[in-house]
Amino acid sequence: QVQLVESGGGLVQPGGSLRLSCAASGFMISFYAMSWYRQAPGKKRELVASISNTGSNINYVDSVKGRFTISRDNAKNTIYLQMNSLKPEDTAVYYCFAPGSNWGQGTQVTVSS
Repeated sequence: QVQLVESGGGLVQPGGSLRLSCAASGFMISFYAMSWYRQAPGKKRELVASISNTGSNINYVDSVKGRFTISRDNAKNTIYLQMNSLKPEDTAVYYCFAPGSNWGQGTQVTVSS
């Protein structure tokens, strides 16, 4: 059974950092590009970052460039999102995604003083 489990979210002050993890099971992520999405209250889900299966091609939405870093460990079947210099507008539920997978439960990130 294909499953994605996100973790690492929490409450952080503006300027702080968090590292999200997404553990995959039921398939090998090494064959797939992987992505992080987020959905803020009342807004559409948006693509935040994506990484090719080898990690050689990475893309970010403009609003997180220079602050967020996506990475992957194919041996651990896990992807990560390092988030630095967090802003209140980064507050959202963060989801990882692989082609053909169902959405997981996500992990809540709240940036507030």
